Parts: sequence; C-alpha cells; structure tokens
Amino acid sequence: MHTLDQLRAGQLAGVQRLQLKAGLTEFPREIYDLADTLEILDLSGNALSTLPDDLTRLRQLRVIFCSDNQFTELPPVLGRCEHLTMIGFKANRIAHVPASALPPKLRWLILTDNAVEHLPAEIGDCADLQKLMLAGNRLAALPDELARCRKLELLRIAANRLTALPDWLQHLPLLSWLAFGGNPFCVELEHEALARSPVPLVEWNTLAVGRKLGEGASGVIYQAGQLEAGAQVAIKLFKGAVTSDGLPQSEMAACIAAGRHPDLIPVQGRIHNHPDGVQGLVMPLIDPDYGNLAGPPSLQSCTRDVYDAHKRFDAATALRIAYGIASAAAHLHAKGILHGDLYGHNTLHCPRGRALLGDFGAASFFDPAGPQAAGLQRLETRAFGCLLEELLERCDGMRPELMSRLQAWAAACLDSDPAARPPLAYISRQLGQVLDNPF
Repeated sequence: MHTLDQLRAGQLAGVQRLQLKAGLTEFPREIYDLADTLEILDLSGNALSTLPDDLTRLRQLRVIFCSDNQFTELPPVLGRCEHLTMIGFKANRIAHVPASALPPKLRWLILTDNAVEHLPAEIGDCADLQKLMLAGNRLAALPDELARCRKLELLRIAANRLTALPDWLQHLPLLSWLAFGGNPFCVELEHEALARSPVPLVEWNTLAVGRKLGEGASGVIYQAGQLEAGAQVAIKLFKGAVTSDGLPQSEMAACIAAGRHPDLIPVQGRIHNHPDGVQGLVMPLIDPDYGNLAGPPSLQSCTRDVYDAHKRFDAATALRIAYGIASAAAHLHAKGILHGDLYGHNTLHCPRGRALLGDFGAASFFDPAGPQAAGLQRLETRAFGCLLEELLERCDGMRPELMSRLQAWAAACLDSDPAARPPLAYISRQLGQVLDNPF
C-alpha cells in the first residue's frame, strides 16, 4: 500500500504498480507523474465516482482496480486506454455499462456485486475476453453477441435474474469454469437437492471455537472442539454476502448435496442457533500433510493456475491425483452439480497422492436429465483437461507409452468442439483401470 504523501513527494517515481486507499473522492493528478512506467493502478476502497477523461495519459496502463467505490457507470474513458487488459470494479453501484467503456484488448472484466441490468451487444467485439465476472447483478439475460467471444474461459453469472441459460454457452470452444447458481431458474433445484440430502444440525453451544485455519471469499474456517464428543472438527462460517463466484447459500447447498465420496470433504453437520444467525457447516479436520496443489491464476496467467517452480510428481502420485479429481467431479455430475471451479488451487493433496476437491463457491445445480446436462458437464471436462495437462507437465518417471495415452486423454478433454469431449465418468474409469495395473 502506498500513501498520498509518498506520491506527492515524488518518492514513487518509476513504480509499475500503485495502490492508494486514502478516502479519495477525486483522482489524484500526481498519478500522471508515473505515466512512463505505471502498469497496474489499484484505487479500491475509496469514494470515487468518476475517472478523468485524460486517463489515457497513463499510456502503459494494463490493469485497473476500482472496487469498493461509488461508481454508477463503468467509465467510458477506459475504452480509450489502448493497452488496458484487466478492469475490476467490484462492489460499486454500477447500473450502466456503456459500449464505449470496453477497451480493445480486454481480457478480464470484473463487475461483481453491482446493479448491472444489461450488457452492451458490443461486448461480442472483445475478441480477447477470457474472464468475465458478473455475479451479484440484475441481469435477466445475456446478449447473444457474447457467443462471439471465442476465447472466453471463465464466466460468473451467479446471483442474477436469469430465467434460463442460453444454449450457445455450451458451445463456446474454451469455456471451462462456469457459475450460475442463485438464479431463478436453478434456485428450486438447490432446494430440492437439500431436501434429498438432510444432515444433522449441530448446536452452536456444543462447539468450542479454536484457531482460524483459513479464509476465503465466502467464509472463514476454524478449528473447533465438539464438547460432548471430545472430537476436533473444522467449521466454516459463511459471510453471507455475494462473492466473486456467487452466493454462500448456493455453496452450502452444494456441499451438503454432494454427499459422500473419498475425494470430497464430507459435511458432518449444519450449524444451528448461531447467536448472530450466521450459517455454517461442520466438517472433519483435514490432516496437516495436505496442501494446495497449485496457487490461483495470476494477473498474467489470467485463467491458468500458478505452480511452484519446483513442483514435481512421480507417476503414481500424478495418476492418483488425476483419478481422484475426475472421480469426484463425475460423482458431482451424477448428482446434478457442476463444481464450476475445477482447479489445482482448489485441490488438496498429500505426499501419498490422495486428492481432495474443495471450494464449492462456484457450484451450480442442473437437471441431470435436462437438455443442457451433457453440454454443461463437457464444459467441466475441459477444466479437468487443463488440470491433467498441468500434472503431466510436472510428472517424472512415467513410462512413455502411458504418458502418451494420458496426453491423448488430456487432448480429448481439451477438444475445441465441446460435443467431442468425453464425459468425466469415462475418463475416471480409464484412469481407474490404469491405477489397477502395477507400474
């Protein structure tokens, strides 16, 4: 975090990234002193409602964040910033997105938690668009022109007012991560799934909350003791607000409805009578040997995970991880659940190779017998193909003939024709057969 005093004193000359949070109501003109070098500008958490018309003076600007401000319109000047590829205006009051606000090289647009009712048809001209985050708005439909965004890989449209998913979504060649829970057309499916999957209620006063284990967009995870049983568990307390992926209640419904699978973290109970009315889940405490398979995507990688440079797997470990995730995802699909965020950074694994698929924040319910079911599942097949490709790139000691076979499966999962991709139930069976044979 930088300060206005530093900026005004000339102490930030030459910086490529500037972050200012100082109750700003106007754009500080001193930022233009950084025009030769500034690439990333973060003005989130201020009280801004406009950007200056001469923002184009920041000729190196690639990324701008203005979340948690007071904008009611996406500033048109953004469309004139020729190198701008990423725009983040989460949690403002934006109701209008003018076509002129969309820059020619846009890759990543975040308008989560605003009041957008319509997207301009011109969004279909954003040929480089890969990531579009629109959860928590007022969209009743998506423009058909969005189907022209052939590079779109991640789409968040949860918690809007959609009455159906457009059919063209399932035909986009690269779409892999889709979240649509909390819309009118699938809320009933969430309720039905919960009714079919009751879990015990756990009284809040029977839990002794301990240390914080982690925090995500939707909630906070703590270690806790069950006073009567004397057991240690993990509890997730949901924050209750819309996240970048969707609604916490949709996540909770998916966690519960997912049921039991060896590569999913089971739900042991639902918290009841929290003094502040907070919703939460009780889950087993995960062995500390487990760690995240990868880190989340960076500004540069956009949609692909970032792995530690030294991360390597032996053949057995890579296969067990791949099988576990494919099997878990296929299990979810059979229950009418799209995970929506099938990634290495949402996968826990231990040195023995066992994997656990977590983070249901982007999960959505679909009708397994509906006309869009196969297409939606094959979107997630591509997400798995990315994960399998990443594992194979970091695998040592695998027999050449087996490596060739797995690479062929990864290529099939990544086929640009979604209809040609195999379902994950098939991939899971194939991987299982390989595991049954000695290495």
